[in-house]
Amino acid sequence: MYRRQLLVAAGALGLSAVLQVPSGFAADAAPDVVKAYVAAWNAHDAGKAASYFADDVTYYDASVGKPVTGKEAAKTGVIDNFLNAAPDAAWTMKGDPIASGDKVSFEWEFSGTNSGAWADGTAATGKAFKFTGASVFTVKDGKIAAQNDYYDALGFYKQLGLL
Repeated sequence: MYRRQLLVAAGALGLSAVLQVPSGFAADAAPDVVKAYVAAWNAHDAGKAASYFADDVTYYDASVGKPVTGKEAAKTGVIDNFLNAAPDAAWTMKGDPIASGDKVSFEWEFSGTNSGAWADGTAATGKAFKFTGASVFTVKDGKIAAQNDYYDALGFYKQLGLL
């Protein structure tokens, strides 16, 4: 009798482990999507970076306060804007991302030289910059559904000589 209970318990544990693999796999996929997205930014490939967005992505920059909605709007309004204004841009993760469910977040440092004009018409300053921040992503079905960025915009603008 004891052996049968032991075998049933072991079988239940094994089945439980097998049934949990898909949810664990899905949680691991979200950080991989975000890491690939950051790598595309660092390769200065705006099209590749935007390919990680869902069609109806929402991008929120806390320093702007108004979200950008849609893949093309986020590509042109955010990715193209930064990569055109700072063609040598580097986005560095500070440690590994933290994931919980469909959320992924990490601290980062963004640096480069403002050698191109900004989309709003602000001329290049020619100044180097480096600032820190944090991002929170929502990843659904292997695509970034939302990106929320929080950073030291005041320090960034001061480094560029815009304030």
